[in-house]
Amino acid sequence: MPEGNGTVALAFSGGLDTTVCVSLLKEEYGYDEVIGVTVDVGQPDYEFEEAEETAEALGVEQHVVDATEEFADLCMEAVKANADYQGYPLGTALARPVIAKAILSVAEEEGCSAVAHGCTGKGNDQLRFEAVWRDSDLDVIAPVRELGLTREWENEYAAEKGLPVEGGDGGRYSIDTNLWSRSIEGSELEDPSTIPSDDIYKWTDNPSDKDAELVEVAFEDGIPVAVDGEELGGVELIEQLNAQAGAHGIGRTDMMEDRMLGLKVRENYEHPAATVLLTAHEALEGLVLTQEERQFKAQVDQEWSQKAYQGLVDAPLTGALEAFIDDTNERVTGTVTVKLEGGHCRAVSRESDYAVYSESAASFNEEDVSGGITQQDATGVAKYHGFQSRLANKILNDAKKGAAVTDGSGDHAASEATEE
Repeated sequence: MPEGNGTVALAFSGGLDTTVCVSLLKEEYGYDEVIGVTVDVGQPDYEFEEAEETAEALGVEQHVVDATEEFADLCMEAVKANADYQGYPLGTALARPVIAKAILSVAEEEGCSAVAHGCTGKGNDQLRFEAVWRDSDLDVIAPVRELGLTREWENEYAAEKGLPVEGGDGGRYSIDTNLWSRSIEGSELEDPSTIPSDDIYKWTDNPSDKDAELVEVAFEDGIPVAVDGEELGGVELIEQLNAQAGAHGIGRTDMMEDRMLGLKVRENYEHPAATVLLTAHEALEGLVLTQEERQFKAQVDQEWSQKAYQGLVDAPLTGALEAFIDDTNERVTGTVTVKLEGGHCRAVSRESDYAVYSESAASFNEEDVSGGITQQDATGVAKYHGFQSRLANKILNDAKKGAAVTDGSGDHAASEATEE
């Protein structure tokens, strides 16, 4: 066994993967000491209690870092970018860079020679963690990936070594919870044909006959700042909407996700607050942004979401995209009322002093538009609209008719026979 490699800081949750990694980092990699770093990005209290108990049982010095406010701020930036990946709000992807930075900070303060994670070599998180860590001088260790471990092997190893395995449903599922989302994967869920049992969900109730609920969300410069007139900080606002929308069964996603390495995996997510805030924000942008801005911003948002999914929230491109997003969102100030009902969330009203909208101009009850523009002025536009397409279709049709005469056996063929 290698010896004398100093101290390594491990991303520590107290679950199966990180529990096994503690022993492996000493036995297989020869580190003298392993310190566990648990970063709070909105997990439930019991996860911290289990992590603390596991760390104590393993004799691991545990550091707990509160990064909830920082994570909430990043979630709000995601709202401004209408961020999603293949249809679901980014949760785990946004949390990983925040967690990685916090772990690196502790590692440097404690004089560690390396940082480590318990990610597999098949997922996204290894890339997100290491995108941050490889910008440092510390070694990066990934025991599960480097040793080719399986969940079955880890369970057997933990039983053999008498390691305490807490949380994560005893290793059955891989569950990741943060302020913005909750993900569940693994076990029978890996089969796309399996219908998940209701007990995998914790944040969302099954949609029922519960009465519909209207919720008003206020925005300033694209950032949600209040719910039903009550001003709230980012963390509190997200927590409140998770509870309100979750009670209506809002925010469930069951999808086939294409990971960065090209593997297609089945994922289940819960994200009630994210669903509400993204729905409301996009509705408000539709009121205050011009048509051209909305069209171009959709491209910018997609690029931002892609970089965020990759964990590259500090990339130069991401910063450049945010400059445009921030500029347009200076006018995304106002309120949106959403209706929560039967597992669905939809915007039903929106108000803003920056609305690019004239009720009289759009109304069917008004004869003219505005600024001297009358309905009759649209006649010339209507004549030109589609002109090139009509012209192209006429030319194609005429060409087809001409080909039919040339290639047919009618008059043309008879004429040729006469000439012979």
